[in-house]
Amino acid sequence: MMQKKRLIIAITGATGAVYGVRMLQVLREQGEWEAHFLISDAGVVSLKHEMGMKRSELSELADVSHGIDEIGASIASGGFKTEGMVIAPCSMKTLAAVAHGFGDNLISRAADVVLKERRRLVLMPRETPLNLIHIRNMATVAEAGGVIFPPMPAFYNKTDALSAMVDETVGRVLELFGVNVEGLYKPWEGM
Repeated sequence: MMQKKRLIIAITGATGAVYGVRMLQVLREQGEWEAHFLISDAGVVSLKHEMGMKRSELSELADVSHGIDEIGASIASGGFKTEGMVIAPCSMKTLAAVAHGFGDNLISRAADVVLKERRRLVLMPRETPLNLIHIRNMATVAEAGGVIFPPMPAFYNKTDALSAMVDETVGRVLELFGVNVEGLYKPWEGM
């Protein structure tokens, strides 16, 4: 039996829970992928406020759901093979923890593991405007090998549908891990 590729999806308390939710929905449809999910306490609040969802509903989309304080979880060890991790959305608190190796919960610990094992880490920061501390923390993560991918909509596809804008961002992020979903978004082909 073929081993599924594993991807960790984390949601934190910044606005934009829809990105993490949509990634879990897309991965659920991919038979060769195993989604490991975790959410911060503030992420649970944002999820409820923005999408009217409970943590338990979201956990059903994942193959494996981890608790934020479950430091002994599989994803807390480099010996547990994953393709990497996406933090969508990524709060400035979580960004700071990742940038400074402060593994005080499973999200920041798993991100630290992904970086130390030279796997792909994608952070989708949601804050505006940015102060110098935010920018320096992003630079620190990028210098350590992480990818900073702010969820900024592209307007060249000429859509005003929020779902299409979310799908484009989700599709582009998942492509970084080799998840190519036909029809999720239309890549730019020039004018």
